[in-house]
Amino acid sequence: MKQLALLFVLIFFLVGCGERGEDVPAFTLLKVEMGTEAINLDPPYSEGLPLDRPITMYFSRPVDEGVLNQGIILSRLNGNPVNVNFATSSDNTNVILRPIGALEAGETYLLSISDLLRSESGQTILSRQIQFKTQEEGLRIESIQFEGGRLVNSNRVIDVNVDLNIEINFSAAIDRSSAQNAFRINGQSIPGIQVELSNEDKRVILKSTSKLPNYSKFELEIDNSLKSASGASFSEEKRVFFTGPDGVLKFPLISDDALLTKIQEQTFKYFWDFAHPASGMARERNTSGNLVTVGGSGFGVMAIIVGIERGFISRSEGVQRLALIVDFLSKADRFHGVWPHWLDGNTGKTIPFSQKDNGGDLVETAFMIQGLLTVKEFLQPSIPTEKVIIDHIQQLWEEVEWSWYTRGSQNVLYWHWSPDFGWDMNLPIQGYNESLIVYVLAASSPTFPISKEVYDQGWARNGQMRNGNSFYQFNLPLGEDFGGPLFFSHYSFLGLDPRNLKDAYADYWEQGKMHTKINRAHAINNPKGFAGYGENSWGFTASDNHQGYSAHSPINDLGVISLTAALSSFPYTPEESMEALRFFYFEMGDRLWGPYGFYDAFNVTESWYANSYLAIDQGPIILMIENHRSGLLWSLFMRNPEVLSGLRNLNFTY
Repeated sequence: MKQLALLFVLIFFLVGCGERGEDVPAFTLLKVEMGTEAINLDPPYSEGLPLDRPITMYFSRPVDEGVLNQGIILSRLNGNPVNVNFATSSDNTNVILRPIGALEAGETYLLSISDLLRSESGQTILSRQIQFKTQEEGLRIESIQFEGGRLVNSNRVIDVNVDLNIEINFSAAIDRSSAQNAFRINGQSIPGIQVELSNEDKRVILKSTSKLPNYSKFELEIDNSLKSASGASFSEEKRVFFTGPDGVLKFPLISDDALLTKIQEQTFKYFWDFAHPASGMARERNTSGNLVTVGGSGFGVMAIIVGIERGFISRSEGVQRLALIVDFLSKADRFHGVWPHWLDGNTGKTIPFSQKDNGGDLVETAFMIQGLLTVKEFLQPSIPTEKVIIDHIQQLWEEVEWSWYTRGSQNVLYWHWSPDFGWDMNLPIQGYNESLIVYVLAASSPTFPISKEVYDQGWARNGQMRNGNSFYQFNLPLGEDFGGPLFFSHYSFLGLDPRNLKDAYADYWEQGKMHTKINRAHAINNPKGFAGYGENSWGFTASDNHQGYSAHSPINDLGVISLTAALSSFPYTPEESMEALRFFYFEMGDRLWGPYGFYDAFNVTESWYANSYLAIDQGPIILMIENHRSGLLWSLFMRNPEVLSGLRNLNFTY
């Protein structure tokens, strides 16, 4: 499932480290720009550079942000340092220096790079000094104010009023005749601009003749045709800015309760209307054809329960679909009782997830079993058609050889096994991530159970999965710093009730709440200065993005908001998730809402909006909203006596 993102990280790590001494690409400075003008790295050094532009340094590899202040110094030729603010690009390969205040006219400066500067992987760089000289006194900008806007760390201006009003103060009076054509606003929707002069022609006010679209990217361009009244020249200036809210509802206002139902019903269509016709299984994504996903279909069978209870479909319709899915699963490829990640929805044959991942996937199987056991508790054994499904589910559950996936009785479970490649994938399932449910089910198995030692040593790593540190003033019990992508707090808890769940390592309700609050706080703090972030627009988890796909998190922040993150967190942060839902639907629904609910993700900074749906992102939205509203799925799953026995075997309280 989300191991796709984890495998990408693993592959990236292996490639980055090289194989058996293979040369790693050097960490070098590629180029330097001041505003839009290139700075020569070697003699003859650049002259006539602007006084008020940021300096952008382009490196061959991502830079370690923690050493910027030590590794890069801007100073005058006499050695006096210049105070600067640092920012980086989303991939950390570009470093932006913005001097605090304008540089002095006609002054020579040194940009020094020392060997204290490192790449993220620890490579050092050759020390060097780059000399440049600023322009002689000319017309320059002293200040720019975008009404409503905020300058953030990345040197972006965000949340600018859609009724555009820009105030620009110059160092001298400007020539009126040059002003009329020197100012432009560039973007997808280009407004008309009114140019007004005041303060003895030292101040320019730019106003749009119509509202700009909300949450959109624009560029203010002032070209070098602008002159001062005395004829002094001006260096071209470009400033990127992003609009904020426009206050216009994209859909009619409805109550919170009605909105929650609408979200569940529309999202349910992905698993009902778009299900594979032959198998009833959920397609991996909306472009997957016959490829169906096992874990996502585990979410899908739970969604059918919600569909029945909420009246989206009849019970008979739902039971008929569940019978189709269970029959398909009974005949589909399994490997020691374990399904693969992907199946052909027509034939039930394995579709390889990667070259060597063409066998059993224990994590995907756990997500399916979690769903099937929830269905089993929902169905009525007194109804013959439902009793048949119950019996088939029990058989599938009993045939999963959990203990076999300890790879020869090791005290850890392994993610994959293939009849062609054996254990070559070699990925132990270790905490903390989305896979707690794997160990709970393995300990609960009536036929192939694991011991508590496998849980303690394999999953909990004898306590090494603990964290205990605070991030944004929230204490995190488990896992990586900042908690990782939010699906870690969703997938295992679609059926497994975290509200009173505790063991020797954590209080899992506290873990889910703190993880979610840290995730939201990161969007509010917005350390990389992306557009479109805020207290109502948050959520970092694995999803599509403008570059493809990634497991987004506070430490893998690419400017992407993944809607499933906040919407699947309703149980942990009901008020904050409701605020996010209102924002996504009422304020941005014209770009985010589609035939199967919300599209996967968006990135305002990159002007990117997904048109895709993924089963593993849509499913938790329906299910966790339902758990927030009624606790339905939690109450069903936690009725299963074998699951409760397994929890006791692992010394959980619940």
